[in-house]
Amino acid sequence: MNDTNSKHAPLVIIGTGLAGYNLAREFRKLDSETPLLLITADDGRSYSKPMLSTGFAMNKDADALGMTVAGPMAIQLNAEIRTHTRVTRLEPEKRRVWIGSEPVPYRDLVIAWGAQTIEVPVAGDAQDAIFPINDLLDYGRFREAAQGKRRVLILGAGLIGCEFANDLLQGGYDVALVAPCEQVMPSLLPVEPAAAVQRGLESLGARFYLGPVLERLERHGASLVATLSDGQRLDCDLVVSAVGLRPRVELAAAAGLSVNRGISVDRHLRTSAQHVYALGDCAEVDGLNLLYVMPLMSGVRALARTLTGQLTPVTYGPMPITVKTPVCPLVVSPPATGSVGNWQVEGEGNDLKALFHGCDGRLLGYALTGSAVKERLALNKQLPPVLAELPQVLSLKSRD
Repeated sequence: MNDTNSKHAPLVIIGTGLAGYNLAREFRKLDSETPLLLITADDGRSYSKPMLSTGFAMNKDADALGMTVAGPMAIQLNAEIRTHTRVTRLEPEKRRVWIGSEPVPYRDLVIAWGAQTIEVPVAGDAQDAIFPINDLLDYGRFREAAQGKRRVLILGAGLIGCEFANDLLQGGYDVALVAPCEQVMPSLLPVEPAAAVQRGLESLGARFYLGPVLERLERHGASLVATLSDGQRLDCDLVVSAVGLRPRVELAAAAGLSVNRGISVDRHLRTSAQHVYALGDCAEVDGLNLLYVMPLMSGVRALARTLTGQLTPVTYGPMPITVKTPVCPLVVSPPATGSVGNWQVEGEGNDLKALFHGCDGRLLGYALTGSAVKERLALNKQLPPVLAELPQVLSLKSRD
């Protein structure tokens, strides 16, 4: 594509989740004229993904969690939104993407197609009773399947597994969690706060099977029988898979873009190809792939400015995570991977303050449960940024 044609091509955003729609909103605040095209494999409804693990407690179906459908969103954003449409190939050297046999040119391309659920290989005849819940359509399918059912088995005891457990328990379901770990949220929490969250969920009736994995799921009349790797057999009615997410990188890798865990981008969210950016759960920013809302929104604000000519690097301040387990409130700011130091825990019962100090005594992370969560704001002021501001001379450089 020559420069003249590229000036009239749209900004193309692949994905209409939190990343895609919020970028479109921020971009439109700064540029009301550039053509804007959003492409999504789903129905294009605007919704808040974190709300997916609150729907049962609030007794809300998928339609109630959705905020705006694609038509009004297109009007609001002065954009074209192509729903139920899959991009099949990226062609960055010609500044176009392909939808089947249709080439779509772009001025700039933003990949915001998120992450996909990790599939769990399970023997037996009931794999179709395992439900990942990664978007609003997934939630709708699961909620429909859960009507008239009572016993839910959750695979995974990480953040998402614990949030769904709290939500389903408050929604009146019987919940068991199976995970090959010794504690809940092992990648986020030290032992004591993890035990507090587990006690809180157990107080609502949750049952934990930590250590084994699900090996077989079979139908037994109207219900299911789950066989664990340690030989235990659990009766249930349906299964939620919450074993984790993996950034979508396949199309990017096939197009020659640099990928690692996610699509590799620099501090300006630029991929290894000119005029191609990645944002949100699919992006690995300066080596960090953070699947949370706060870094996503930091990226949105910076990229909107970059796309309108104000080259702006992403910065992450402290990034505390509020986990939706209201039975045992939890806020955690985990220390950076590879940090050297020690956890110190104080408090009683489920009201715990765990602080991670480096060898020099600096606070590098924390985990707060119960009433201790009120200390988060004061502690945030002591934490180092996750991604510090770049020197001004670096922030003004551009490859384009």
